[in-house]
Amino acid sequence: MDEREFHFTKHDFEKLRRLVNEHTGIKLSDHKQEMLYSRLSRRLRSLNLTSFANYYKLLKSDDEEIVNFINAITTNLTAFFRESHHFNLLKQVLLPQLLVRNSTSRRIRIWSAGCSSGEEAYSIAMVIKESMPNGWDVKILATDLDSSVIATGKQGIYTPEQVKKISPYRLKNWFKTIPTTGQLQVSSELRSLITFKHLNLMHKWPMRGPFDIIFCRNVVIYFDKSTQKVLFDRFADILDNDSYLMIGHSENLFQLTTRFRLLKQTVYIKCH
Repeated sequence: MDEREFHFTKHDFEKLRRLVNEHTGIKLSDHKQEMLYSRLSRRLRSLNLTSFANYYKLLKSDDEEIVNFINAITTNLTAFFRESHHFNLLKQVLLPQLLVRNSTSRRIRIWSAGCSSGEEAYSIAMVIKESMPNGWDVKILATDLDSSVIATGKQGIYTPEQVKKISPYRLKNWFKTIPTTGQLQVSSELRSLITFKHLNLMHKWPMRGPFDIIFCRNVVIYFDKSTQKVLFDRFADILDNDSYLMIGHSENLFQLTTRFRLLKQTVYIKCH
């Protein structure tokens, strides 16, 4: 006997899974049925709905609820300086190379695609401020499918738990404590480097590029191979030649594209 609060059939799951894929490109496997039930039950409660069938009908007619739906099903696991080897490479190899290559324009553009609540973008910004000479035009674009985490990123306010792995030197230089809450806010100097935008990677991109570095880490694992191929091709289109793509530790470009060559594990260079 099903003792769950809401009746949730395989048919409900299939319809909602298809909707997730249509709107986000994310392909949910069969074992995600419980996860989907758990996350969407909260939406049913808050909307005073009694069934997933009624919720599906609402999604087909209400664009605003589609945003809440996407926010509910996206995973936002992140941390400052997560996969630290990428930030070491950025500091020691990539930025020095870009300083030479872009010495005439003195311009660098970096995109954090799937930025979640902003920790990745702020980690990049810290490395830039600590490594780059003055007088350069450096901007970071940070985008995510989930509009609620974008709002968090814009504020740049984090709990002591979220910043506990950041070095004392960086905490002192780049954060200030909010006395009333004990939370920490990223300095305005770092925040001014970053533009946070809500963006669905499956839709048309408003920016033209070219970018020098794209971080898209632990994002494509949720997409099927055909969607990954399209996405990597679009990344190649918007990157400068000999520019860099960083992906997550469990991802690779094997048999997906010929437009990048491997620099080192999870770091690729766009071919000419």
